[in-house]
Amino acid sequence: MQVQLSGSKNPLTYLLLIAPFFLWGTAMVAMKGVIPHTTPLFMAGVRLIPAGVLILMVAAFMGKPVPKSWLAWLWIIIFALVDGTLFQGFLAEGLVRTNAGLGSVMIDSQPLAVALLSLWLFQEHIGLWGWLGLGLGITGISLIGLPEEWIFHLFDSGVTINPANWQDLFNSGELLMLLAALSMAVGTVLIRFVCRYADPVMATGWHMIIGGLPLWGISSVLEAQQWQNLVLSDWIALSYATVFGSAIAYGLFFYFASSGNLTSLSSLTFLTPIFALIFGYIFLSEVLTIIQWLGVFLTLISIYLINQRENIGVKNQTITITETNTPEESLVLELSSKKVP
Repeated sequence: MQVQLSGSKNPLTYLLLIAPFFLWGTAMVAMKGVIPHTTPLFMAGVRLIPAGVLILMVAAFMGKPVPKSWLAWLWIIIFALVDGTLFQGFLAEGLVRTNAGLGSVMIDSQPLAVALLSLWLFQEHIGLWGWLGLGLGITGISLIGLPEEWIFHLFDSGVTINPANWQDLFNSGELLMLLAALSMAVGTVLIRFVCRYADPVMATGWHMIIGGLPLWGISSVLEAQQWQNLVLSDWIALSYATVFGSAIAYGLFFYFASSGNLTSLSSLTFLTPIFALIFGYIFLSEVLTIIQWLGVFLTLISIYLINQRENIGVKNQTITITETNTPEESLVLELSSKKVP
């Protein structure tokens, strides 16, 4: 796992960076058939606690140090409550109450929140191309997930969205998905503070266990028939979502988030609904419309712009300097501009 996040051209690095979002997208497809047979909070706990145990076993095998200081445990507990309990709780309850496409738009809007928090807390450079990419990404996932009549309304097609629609929207679970996105965004930023006192892999494992226990506790009080209706295929889907969609995906994601650029990493979250659509088409025969294909195209462009924003900015700066100076001055200024981060 010792890979370089910046400047690396190793194909394995790119595969590992994309892996969490591929696994999350396919896990969403796997969970679709399980949701009617179980309860949301129990399912959220299943995705967290066993996965956390697996991560801790791997961390121990890798020789990762156990958190020792009280500050380390304090940050892990805060991380667990925000990214574990709140995120998975809101997500599970939202999945039950919301349309899958619209819910994915809400949950995958979190890169915008991560960008704002990273700009405020860590002074991460976003720039014109980065903001343009974020805007295209939000537009792309909106085209993928929002009802087409809402989109046509924006072009004055005569379709109206009245206040009752918005009341139904938030009563149906989209507000919960929005809160889940905000929780994940805050959790992505919190890992930087956690890693000042604890190993990121070990912290990820413990935060999943600590965050999952309240979900199972609440489930035992408020829910019933959590596993009685589950069949073999449901347990296989739960196992996939736990091992691949949680343990491996979150382990990789928070490992990269602990050291890489948060804005660039979180922008890859836009890939999650694309993978969900692709595998939904393969396994569930879900067909993409022309508008959704346009959303996929805009989403891919947005990811390119966000991750290449600094390179694009340097190229434009070099071209501008070259056009307005003598050849000798341009050479000096061009070399200087390459040192600007």
